[in-house]
Amino acid sequence: MPHITRRSLAAATAVLLGATALTACGSSDSGDEAAASGPVSLTYWAWAPGMDKVVALWNAEHPDIKVTVQKQASGDDLVTKIITAAKAHKAPDLVQAEYQALPTLVSNDALADIATDVTGVEDKFAPGIWQQTTLGSDEAVYALPQDSGPLMFFYRQDLFKKYGLSVPTTWEEFAATARDLKKKAPKQSLTTFSANDSGLFAGLAQQAGAKWWTFEGDTWKVGIDDAATKKVSDFWGGLVAEGAIDNQPMYTPSWNKAMNTGEQLAWVSAVWAPGTLTTAAPDTKGKWAMAPLPQWTEGGSSTGSWGGSSTAVTTDSKHKTAAAQFATWLNTDPVALTALVKESGIYPAATAAQTSGALAKAPDYFANQPDFYTRAAEIAKTTAPAAWGPNVNVAYTAFKDEFGKAAKAKSGFDTALSAVQSATVADLSKQGFEVAR
Repeated sequence: MPHITRRSLAAATAVLLGATALTACGSSDSGDEAAASGPVSLTYWAWAPGMDKVVALWNAEHPDIKVTVQKQASGDDLVTKIITAAKAHKAPDLVQAEYQALPTLVSNDALADIATDVTGVEDKFAPGIWQQTTLGSDEAVYALPQDSGPLMFFYRQDLFKKYGLSVPTTWEEFAATARDLKKKAPKQSLTTFSANDSGLFAGLAQQAGAKWWTFEGDTWKVGIDDAATKKVSDFWGGLVAEGAIDNQPMYTPSWNKAMNTGEQLAWVSAVWAPGTLTTAAPDTKGKWAMAPLPQWTEGGSSTGSWGGSSTAVTTDSKHKTAAAQFATWLNTDPVALTALVKESGIYPAATAAQTSGALAKAPDYFANQPDFYTRAAEIAKTTAPAAWGPNVNVAYTAFKDEFGKAAKAKSGFDTALSAVQSATVADLSKQGFEVAR
């Protein structure tokens, strides 16, 4: 999102929120003047499991800055809670925020720009991940990357060998593989298109170069129906329409059975897939392998992301420098990162932690692929930039509704994509944002 700043974001929301709501909450001092007179106490809203154990390591080594974790729900519930708390001047000092939620929180003036307090950490993260915490700005930093979910291709090695299939390196080869399998084993499918998973579709569009939200001056432009996304929707819609792949949602008993019995041979998913497969397909442990996501151009090297969160400092915090210091430790310190992997089960955004510590060894489910995390780290470096906006939740809901109907009817996704675009634009306008037509 080029040329995006807090001031222009705030201007875009002035109609919605009013001048009072856009006044900085809490102390306007970005420093930590209270630290000189006694210990600083910080509150951290987070949903990752085991975060209290990670924070305990910090507290043991930093008696002057005590952090208390308050467990919260994730997703839209947390975003709403943070905005409400910020308006009442009762927000915590820090919050775990998903990347796609950052524009919404920044536009509601809930997050502080901590650029001056995190100088020198940018090179610890992949460019495509770092960009999501700056909202495309060259000057502002609204959070530090915590975890990421680079997309990859997971497949049954044994069944690929049985049916004489090659691991696709391009999406054209992926489609040919799906069709080839149907000819050889009509009752089996290469994979499914799940209309319940808007985050996966967003990551696939991201890989193709989509820019769903862009911002210039005081005006948002929505490009959910841009050429890159249309290419992705046409590809998957075509495979569903011709019956080359399944059209059922994921994470259901039926899907679990298909994965466990070999009815489905592959899964386009993220680096966290081993944990899901462990419970969804327990009988197939050691039979899967991971490869880079197929590319749109032969020889290309790019992936999208599915999920991921950051650590942000709120505008309410009276100790922003101390909060930024903790956020830096949490997401760059080797001890903290090892604890995050062990206690919270995350895939760290910090590149140095992706092949060391708790990730030095392949997950047990993929013991047959000892270089799992080495390969995953190389893929993670190629994460493409993402362009999020203030109403991702509306777009995601519209996706589930419209693509769900189209997938069930096997009617292609053209109309569905246009409907998602229209719903997102209409919502932005309704909220009072300036939207380019």
